[in-house]
Amino acid sequence: MTRDVAHTDIGAPFMGETFTFQGDTVHMRQVGGARELVLDKSDGSESVCRVTKVIGGRFREDFVGIELDPSIDGRSRNEERVLPISYLLFNQSYRCKGYSVLVTERNGLERGQVWRQTCIFCHNTPPQLDGLLDELYGPGSPSYQGSASDDAPPGRRFRYVVTNEVALRDAVALEIQRLGAKPLASETLLLLREAMLRTRKNYGERHLVELGIGCEACHGGSREHVMAPSQVKPSFALQSAFVQVLGPDNKEPSQALEINRTCAKCHTVLFSHYPYTWEGGHRHTDPGGSPINSGEARDFLLGGCRTQLDCTKCHDPHSEDSREHLDALAGPAGDAICTNCHRGLDNPVAASAHSHHAPDNAGGHCLNCHMPKKNMGLAYQLTRYHRIGSPTDRDRVERDRPLECALCHSTMSVEQILSTMERWWNKRYSRKNIAHLYGRDLSVDAIQATLVAGLPHEQAVAVSIAAESGRHDLLPLVARVMTNDYPLVRYFAKKSTEQLSGTQISIDAAAPKSRIDEQVSKWLAERAKP
Repeated sequence: MTRDVAHTDIGAPFMGETFTFQGDTVHMRQVGGARELVLDKSDGSESVCRVTKVIGGRFREDFVGIELDPSIDGRSRNEERVLPISYLLFNQSYRCKGYSVLVTERNGLERGQVWRQTCIFCHNTPPQLDGLLDELYGPGSPSYQGSASDDAPPGRRFRYVVTNEVALRDAVALEIQRLGAKPLASETLLLLREAMLRTRKNYGERHLVELGIGCEACHGGSREHVMAPSQVKPSFALQSAFVQVLGPDNKEPSQALEINRTCAKCHTVLFSHYPYTWEGGHRHTDPGGSPINSGEARDFLLGGCRTQLDCTKCHDPHSEDSREHLDALAGPAGDAICTNCHRGLDNPVAASAHSHHAPDNAGGHCLNCHMPKKNMGLAYQLTRYHRIGSPTDRDRVERDRPLECALCHSTMSVEQILSTMERWWNKRYSRKNIAHLYGRDLSVDAIQATLVAGLPHEQAVAVSIAAESGRHDLLPLVARVMTNDYPLVRYFAKKSTEQLSGTQISIDAAAPKSRIDEQVSKWLAERAKP
């Protein structure tokens, strides 16, 4: 994930391009083979940063760099920082860094946070102990680079049980020394706190096992295995003399659960102050599933298949999944994975009776109903929500918009979908609760109602479904979502507006909201002219 710029290929040209955002302008250039970013602020100030690292490379590239000080002959100010732009590989454009998640509008371009204090743990290979300090500490631990993930609900959390406090203290003390300090505490919790604070202050690239994602990031004991292949085998399970991992049921995790725990060390984040989750939850009080990319493994741990099914059954962890492979999972290939356990559904008659759809219909395949596409992906397209459940689950029906059946049946009214689910699966839903989502008149279709009154992540789903299903009648509502408070939602709305209208539009989804509102109104008025 993280690569040294001197030893990798970069998609971003850095050949004189400019990017303007909220009055600030960035110029990309190459000087003597080095890539540089010149930031001209609206207040007249200028700074020059030399790119040292690139992060990502599938959908986008983010950059890390050192600011150059012209007063000292171009020498650097040493500290590597996250730079303020991203390069989108899927459409060869630049974007404000951070707009891949649900953050509200920013006022301008600024050098980002210190790299070694932010991105370093998930995008590289640190020693496992470094990422477990807060888990071992328990509630109330300080925040540090290793505490990048969002807690799962209590019934889904792993337990890290200290089995030998003396050995734990010795290991933590050695880690503090490795960071260049002398341990001051002797009591376990104080020592762990000291290690986290020292990590926050001192941790750097030299303390990693490897820059980027290496074997040790997932397979514990990989380095020892290379040195002694016949004696040491790498493991997903945590091997330790002082801590044991237990599943949420206080039992030793299954192999599948250990693999999922490993994936969830990084693929578990929401990474913004956006408060809402799926299942009508609130991120800090009743955490549900993530509505954006990068929370897949955490979401999977919230579902019902987490102990028997692991991420690698669908994904190759060592390379990028092809589009053909992922598409195939929406058909018989995905069904075969599910029926390894759900054997009663491994024939067309039983599967059809279960789904109430023909076996060769999209609704007759497992993933389309139990892992629907309703999360915000990196290329402004919907990706699968990895919390395996059912579109008939009460929380999804009574707390989320739009109804998941409407992702395929976009023109059906809310009441039509509800009554059909109740009849087919012998369910009953509270119309009073559902009226809080769609209004008292449930004859409205779910997609239209979500466009009007949905939460931002719900509106992102609705604009995408409207475009995919050719709902030209909803074009004005889709276009209005371009004025959403969250720029990421605006990008989804712009793409869907262009898809429905069949034209490229010049509206800048990253412009101030007030300006976008004027531009959208003007664009819609021009389209309405005879």
